[in-house]
Amino acid sequence: MKFTIFGLSITSAWGNGHATLLRGLLRALAQDGHTIDFFECDTPYYASHRDAPSLPFVNIHLYDSWENCLPTAQASLGEADVAIVTSYCPHGAAASDLISTKPHLFSIFYDMDTPVTLSELSRGKTPAYLPSSGLGSFDLVLSYTGGEALQRLQSHLGAQRVEPLYGWVDPDSYVRTDIRPEYSCDLSYLGTYSADRQAALEAFLIEPARRLSQKQFVIAGAMYPDRTTWPSNIRTFEHIAPPEHASFYSSGAITLNITRGAMASMGYCPSGRLFEAAACGTPLMSDWWLGLDSFFSPGEEILIAENTDQAIAILGIDHRELTQIAVRARQRTLDCHTAHQRAQRLLKLIEEEPAPAADYERVYQGVR
Repeated sequence: MKFTIFGLSITSAWGNGHATLLRGLLRALAQDGHTIDFFECDTPYYASHRDAPSLPFVNIHLYDSWENCLPTAQASLGEADVAIVTSYCPHGAAASDLISTKPHLFSIFYDMDTPVTLSELSRGKTPAYLPSSGLGSFDLVLSYTGGEALQRLQSHLGAQRVEPLYGWVDPDSYVRTDIRPEYSCDLSYLGTYSADRQAALEAFLIEPARRLSQKQFVIAGAMYPDRTTWPSNIRTFEHIAPPEHASFYSSGAITLNITRGAMASMGYCPSGRLFEAAACGTPLMSDWWLGLDSFFSPGEEILIAENTDQAIAILGIDHRELTQIAVRARQRTLDCHTAHQRAQRLLKLIEEEPAPAADYERVYQGVR
């Protein structure tokens, strides 16, 4: 099949969690013989931080305005079998309207930021990437998170068919590497600053660093407002490009996952970072959210912290036990959470008949 996709950015992973995920998914689709056109608005922000100006498995169309993009988009859609619009696409509404005029297409809206979308709607704001008429015109609406978010996409935005497509990892890119001295530490965290994650970062990493002066910590991410108050045993990096992520994870004794508040409140919200770190054989510490045990078994494959004391206790776990936890998490990831497996699920959703309405209870609980 031919896919035409309108998204945020696939050429730059700077402050953009979509790029790494989409690269893995589209590579997996291409390996199965599918072809992909990806349309990306050439914004100055991403242009100045572009780490993948071209990719061998996707035809990237950079455009400066929707008007100039339109003829190429029309031509691509004319040859396509499947059209996808993702959340935060700068011209998502216009692309959705264009796709709705092509009845031969199987149309998909993939909300990779569902809790953010629903949070904006609850405040009376419609995100610019959504069509004004809602999501009822799409054959399928995919959500990066499950649980309650799926029901709300139907009730708030008129989506007719909703399915989860959770995060994943490309195991060709995320493998165990040698320890890099600059990243070596007892606990690492990779994530851009977010106000609704900061309290957890303080509790699970910054305060433990204050109390455990003999241990080393690393935070990698942009836009943190004031690092001068952090203890000296925290090293920081403004940005680590995706090709360095495997080395980053492999160099930490444990890595930390923190979920944004809007996502955690709805549950069933695994970050791609979880699967990336696990694929590198690194033990995971995470906050808790409903449904996490659908993806990893707490205590066996992932370690859960709810406060600073628990985080400090995790940092004291024996190396051999941590290694066993990491081995189990890596195997679970390779068995269940790879880009290839998500690509196969996507293809199945395109080809299969929609689930009966009564079956959606299983979908909402993240079972399917």
